[in-house]
Amino acid sequence: MTTSAGLLPYRRLPGAGLEVLLGHMGGPFWARKDAGAWSLLKGELEPGEDPYAAALREASEELGMELPSSSASDFALGEVRQRAGKRVLAWAREWPQAGPDLEQIAGNTVEIEWPPRSGRRIEIPEIDRVAWFVPDDARRLVVSAQAAFVDRLEEALATPGAS
Repeated sequence: MTTSAGLLPYRRLPGAGLEVLLGHMGGPFWARKDAGAWSLLKGELEPGEDPYAAALREASEELGMELPSSSASDFALGEVRQRAGKRVLAWAREWPQAGPDLEQIAGNTVEIEWPPRSGRRIEIPEIDRVAWFVPDDARRLVVSAQAAFVDRLEEALATPGAS
């Protein structure tokens, strides 16, 4: 089974509370799907790569931009196993309120066979858009196993002395 590492950016807005940033998976299969079609900014570890470094690299690549520095320390959210067995490790980073414009993401693309078993190859974005969500909406939309990361983030932020 493969291992991926990812970043869950979050921000705390006055009056709006906590929001997390998720990416919508790109390509024709996911185009009309919403629930279960969103994910952390993540990707597979390269051989021998430090998982935290991979999480930062993948988030930057998927957004197509340098990540803003964190006003607080990044912290680990642990790991989950997705339904197909993939292991996902995640970290949280507080995003500045005046962070970069995320409307024009220009991240990685991948080549897939579409339609399946057709022999035709097309290039698609790994993620086609990003959006900020309050935790309840994030849990409803994110890949089901990854909802645990949203729970862990809320628990960590509710703990006195936590980020």
